Amino acid sequence: MVVTLKEVAERAGVSRSAVSRTFTDGASVSDKMRRKVEKAARDLGYSPNALASSLTTGRTKLIGLVSNNFHNPIFLQVFDQFTRGLQERDLRPLLVNLSNETNPEASVRMLRQYSVDGVVVASSTLPPLFAKAFREADIPVVHSFGRSSSAPEVHVVGIDNVECGRMAARELVRRGYKRVAFLGGPEVATSTQDRFTGFMSEMAAHKDIKTTYSFAQAYSFQAGRREMLRLLKDTPAEAYFCGDDVLSIGALSAIEDSAYSCPQDIGIIGLNDMEMAQWESINLTTIHQPIREIINSSIELMVAMLDTPNRYPEARIFPCSVVERGTLRPAP
Repeated sequence: MVVTLKEVAERAGVSRSAVSRTFTDGASVSDKMRRKVEKAARDLGYSPNALASSLTTGRTKLIGLVSNNFHNPIFLQVFDQFTRGLQERDLRPLLVNLSNETNPEASVRMLRQYSVDGVVVASSTLPPLFAKAFREADIPVVHSFGRSSSAPEVHVVGIDNVECGRMAARELVRRGYKRVAFLGGPEVATSTQDRFTGFMSEMAAHKDIKTTYSFAQAYSFQAGRREMLRLLKDTPAEAYFCGDDVLSIGALSAIEDSAYSCPQDIGIIGLNDMEMAQWESINLTTIHQPIREIINSSIELMVAMLDTPNRYPEARIFPCSVVERGTLRPAP
């Protein structure tokens, strides 16, 4: 049977309010009283009711963790690190799937129903207005993997996707490719737009290199595979910046099932450096995104906002680096 607060109070010989204060963060209680109550709780196997405590403190410690791309394996890694990091700080993650959601106001209403103390928007594809809608509703919010800005309207933690596009282009130029292409995710995604902008702006300086582009329907294995199979029906480029590891892996699958080989005939460079990219059977050359650092920084900001909700918005942008593996030919 569940041990009640009343039973702990009787065992410790104190009032029920004293037990309640002992298990309420920031409440005033003497060291002697705390020791008596905690001993009685241990003896009886009592655990404080988090929901009941929230009625006293006015805080649920619930943090909405919302995303919209559950098909991308990278988010298993993201959710794992986010949930563990929040729990280590005595916060409770509430995972919310916003796939196919286009109305930020509906998302705000849903999170309000759960009385969350804050929201982390973990998405590189949702537009900034999603995170902004939570801020306008006076809900502390951090946009992780969001679009970088010199004057953000909400806290943004992530990478410079435009610069990543430039990095990929420079890598293909350095390796001597003369026909290159951008194979992006959904054209409406902010991450796709920024990576495309960076890639094409860098390639514009190399008039001797033919540059083309196309977009997959989603950041997914099947979408990457379908788009590469379509491209292989014509004369493909010598190398592709796929804009995402899971797209790259789909593209590699299509190449393996064709008359071409990688990297001998077609080179591939991805972005993220997800765990799967390291597998020997994939061995993907990619751009490393410092996911752990982004998540830790996002949680740090969220914890700070719980104490200071009006904290001025800042952008924390982390540098990326190329990880050399086996899907691009060596530089001359």
